[in-house]
Amino acid sequence: MKRVCVIGCPGSGKSTFARALCQITGLPICHLDLLHHNPDHTTVDRETFMERLGEVLTQERWIIDGNYSATMELRLAACDTVFFFDLPTEVCLAGVESRRGKMRPDMPWVEMEEDPEFTEYIKSFSSTRRPEILTLLKKHADKTVIVFQSREEADGYLRKLKT
Repeated sequence: MKRVCVIGCPGSGKSTFARALCQITGLPICHLDLLHHNPDHTTVDRETFMERLGEVLTQERWIIDGNYSATMELRLAACDTVFFFDLPTEVCLAGVESRRGKMRPDMPWVEMEEDPEFTEYIKSFSSTRRPEILTLLKKHADKTVIVFQSREEADGYLRKLKT
């Protein structure tokens, strides 16, 4: 495990898991939100984002946390291990709610209020994004793919990795 993608619905626990995996393995971590967003909640242009991502992908070791469907194929081709957080919608919505108003190392700003568009994205993730992710994972069947259907499964994986 040298190049790791952590993917799944927002609020599923991807970033928390990625940080813990970084601590255990020593692999450097990259949060896609930090490559794509500025602290003022604006986004960088596609060229800048792709340049930043390209710099990460050329490294020998990394953990990349985030979805960004436009670059998922590129990241899956470059990684050796994928962790897919396939959690229920209600868990993901609660996860986003619980982090509201808190500073996070994977975001350049503090989310203070609900974003209806973001909430709708989470609600539709299982029916829209999940099938696309599963298709991509089948296409990259040569990768080690670990699917978590609960945070407890992810925590258990980390505990075993520590020992």
